[in-house]
Amino acid sequence: MNALNPTEVKNMLDLEKNTKMTVEGLNVFYGDTHAVKDVSLNLRKDEVTALIGPSGCGKSTFLRCLNRMNDTVDSCRVEGMIKLDGQNIYDKNIDVVQLRARVGMVFQKPNPFPKSIYDNVAYGPRIHGLAETSADLDEIVATSLEKAGLWVEVKDRLESSGTSLSGGQQQRLCIARAIAVSPEVILMDEPCSALDPIATAKVEQLIETLRGKYAIAIVTHSMQQAARISQKTAFFHMGTLIEQGETSAIFTAPAEEKTRDYITGRFG
Repeated sequence: MNALNPTEVKNMLDLEKNTKMTVEGLNVFYGDTHAVKDVSLNLRKDEVTALIGPSGCGKSTFLRCLNRMNDTVDSCRVEGMIKLDGQNIYDKNIDVVQLRARVGMVFQKPNPFPKSIYDNVAYGPRIHGLAETSADLDEIVATSLEKAGLWVEVKDRLESSGTSLSGGQQQRLCIARAIAVSPEVILMDEPCSALDPIATAKVEQLIETLRGKYAIAIVTHSMQQAARISQKTAFFHMGTLIEQGETSAIFTAPAEEKTRDYITGRFG
């Protein structure tokens, strides 16, 4: 076996350093239904990973395992290993509330709390004790809204209800809410499916600005969106991870016939 040259060694070390979550041999069951089958996948903090595939293929189920959202489903059983910074997130000593602060979730439909814009963003930092003073909390709220590309639009109406915003603004508010607790990973389950093209473009621009600060995984049905915003793509079919790799390679020269058929619209 040939020794690695210095460049190859550096690349391997960079890969390891930037890997935030490691999934190994993940199987998910809902009762007798085997929903996710032996999936292994890494999330890196310098990449947006797009999860693509037809409806019911296991993408969202996989995503919900990464912050243990499936714990709320009585019939769900999870096997395999998911590590965050090398620690098994299903270890019995893991505090699930703290885990979900580190691994935030943005859902398909914007779901702001029935509270003011300010209180939507301040909610997480308050319950996690991240702000010692009201001035600290003000700064967290302003910074989170700024990172979410929403500050200029709402800075003069922070006491207005979050539900009074447009759909696209509500989704960016939900992203600001996730950012406010200083997560390390952000999971997005079709965050643009309920939005118009202009709002979608703003959210996509936001995802691009967040890359590098967080490891991001996004479930999307839009091939064009996956191609635009992700660096890595994973194709799921019937609960199985068929293929994963650089987005450019997956879309131009997929190795698997099923991937090629899905991307070219032969099924899905």
